Formats: sequence, C-alpha cells, structure tokens
Amino acid sequence: MPSLVTPALPAGTLSALTQPSIGGDGLLLRPWQPSDREVVVAGYADPDIQRWHCRSMTGAEADEWIARWPHRWRDETGAGWAVVDDGLVAGQISLRRLDLGEAVGEVSYWILPAARGRKLAPRALAALTGWAFGTLLLHRIELNHSTANPASCRVADRAGFAAEGVRRAEARHADGWHDMHAHARLATD
Repeated sequence: MPSLVTPALPAGTLSALTQPSIGGDGLLLRPWQPSDREVVVAGYADPDIQRWHCRSMTGAEADEWIARWPHRWRDETGAGWAVVDDGLVAGQISLRRLDLGEAVGEVSYWILPAARGRKLAPRALAALTGWAFGTLLLHRIELNHSTANPASCRVADRAGFAAEGVRRAEARHADGWHDMHAHARLATD
C-alpha cells in the first residue's frame, strides 16, 4: 500500500557513502578490519559484555561478524566501528538498526575491560551521534539498555541521551526477561 509520507531519507543515502572513520574527543571510530578478530573474540568472551549482549564468539564467528558489517552498510541496515584509543581497539560502537525512511537509528556499544573507566563509551557515542546527525542526517538515535545496567545509563546521560521511560520485560537475557531503559537524542537537541 502506498505511503502518504515521503521517506525522511531516501534509499541509497547510506550506501552512496564510503563508510568513514570518525574522529572525536581523542578517539577514532574506524570500520572493522579482519585483523581485529582477536579483539572481537576477547570482547565477547568478557562476562560483562556477555551479560548485556547475550553472545560469545569463536574466531570463525568473529570473522563472519566483521565480514557482515560492509554488507549491512550497503544494505543500509546498520554500521559498525571499532573504537580506537591510543592506537589500540578498545571497544565497538554501532548503529545496530537503521530505518532511513524514518531517519532513526539505534546504537549499541561495549568497551573492553582494560579500557573501562576512561569515559570511552560516552566519547565514542558523542562522536558517532555527531556524524549521524551532521552527515547522515538522521532525525533520532535511540539507545536501550537493561535497567540492571547502571553503567550504560551513565553513558547515555553523559552523551546527552534523554531518558524516555522503561519498556517492561522487553529483552531476554541469560538470567531471564529484563526491563529496558529507553533513551534517545534528536538532531534538534
């Protein structure tokens, strides 16, 4: 059935671009590379990352995960970056869900244990948000985390993502259903 609303961003908006490296606040967000395999495996082996992201990865699965990001970019369904601090990959950040017709994205991130405590996640989130609003021209970016994860709530607050409420029993984790805290930023914020 035909839509009565013109898409906010036309198909091809993302795929027409080459995925950039994004600098901001001393960090570099760069597209994932095959050489990042061991970092991805280590990240998804960390108990805290496993708790909130509900997965682990073998080396072969990490290779596949890295290889899928360029396809997601071309298909305009998502985009992922390695968070690089002082020349070392310290974590990941992604637009894990994109809807160009609505100009909305949802972010996901994690930081390796050795790099925690340096505010890398809010700095990476601010850099990605600046690019997504300034270059990609998204209208809204959403961030959802378990209400049992206060560290992610602090990241959202520090990066200017307003709390919007709680989605009851929205996500299933290894220990059961979790309420999810919803945050968002608008391009006009």
